[in-house]
Amino acid sequence: MKQIVAYGFACLALLAYPALAHHPVQAKFDTAQQASLIGRVTKVDWANPHAHVFITLTNTSPNTSPTNTSRTPKWAIELPSPIELEWGGWRPDTLAVGDTITVEGPRARDGSEQVWAERINKADGSAVFTLPGDILESQLGAKVDAPAPRWPDGHPRLGPEPGQSGYWSVPSLRSLVENGVNVAMDEHGILANIEDAKKIAPFQDWARDLYVYRQRKFLSEDPLFLYCIPPGGPRMFQVPYGVQLLEQPRNQRVTVLMSSGNSNWRLIPTDGREPIGQVAGNDNNPLFFGHSTGRWEGDSFTVDSTGFNESFWFSNGGLPHTRQLHLTERFTRKDWSTLEYSVTIDDPGAYTRPWTSTSTLQWIANQEMPDYFCQDNRP
Repeated sequence: MKQIVAYGFACLALLAYPALAHHPVQAKFDTAQQASLIGRVTKVDWANPHAHVFITLTNTSPNTSPTNTSRTPKWAIELPSPIELEWGGWRPDTLAVGDTITVEGPRARDGSEQVWAERINKADGSAVFTLPGDILESQLGAKVDAPAPRWPDGHPRLGPEPGQSGYWSVPSLRSLVENGVNVAMDEHGILANIEDAKKIAPFQDWARDLYVYRQRKFLSEDPLFLYCIPPGGPRMFQVPYGVQLLEQPRNQRVTVLMSSGNSNWRLIPTDGREPIGQVAGNDNNPLFFGHSTGRWEGDSFTVDSTGFNESFWFSNGGLPHTRQLHLTERFTRKDWSTLEYSVTIDDPGAYTRPWTSTSTLQWIANQEMPDYFCQDNRP
């Protein structure tokens, strides 16, 4: 049974709660205040983390329930990432400057003239920027019924075979949940029922309270969203645009490359060193990705990591951690198409005991990870 029930995949003319958005819609937009706008397109900004369409209103009294006031006729319409829009078959020239469109969706919480586009139609009534509910899964090809490919020494390959391309994506869990726990949450890790918070992990009281606070704020204080802080720890395997595990036996290391965030990367030495740091000034500094060392245990690549700072969220959903965080990660390629990721969290500063969360990633064959930089259209 799946541990997470994604309930935000309703498909309108545009996804009301897009599965792959850089932040939860509710973090920035108030779904209780809906706007209905008619305007002329003045600019299309096709950049990450979200595409935008800028319009000048042609209906001078837009419906912005429960208020009908507007300080300016110029509005910004926010959309999902260009990656998702392009996966759906859309391009920057789908709309042209001068086109008249109608827009429906929630207004920005801060009262500014911004709307999240639940629905965009052209003047002729045709829908614009529709997305299927399974936009991420749509990147999967047919499942290959074959065993995991192996290196000459017998270890499973964590990446593509020679001459092939691909990456891991479509995580089965989008937030850490202790094994055996079954609660409903959306693709960002927001709980359907806040009373389920105590079930997620063996929290200390302060950590549970902070987790609940972040949930009630719809993750609006997420440093990845606010400041493009790297998604360290298990979170890098919960992001929507995938990871690559690049094995480098000659260099005695595995490099983890990530598409989301800011195309961050992480080094995992395999030469038996203690996880105390890297060259170039990081010997004892707490890091976003910690200090790691990896080894093979049968068919599982096992990684121990310590030395994390507290400036990032180590999982979707806002689970807290401290500098005492120790992660034991196990990567097991179960077959050609499936990578099992199991992580044991040992953080006596935030949790009453160690606990484990297990999920899977799927192989996206014959494709390269999409380019994504979360600061592309930030001021």
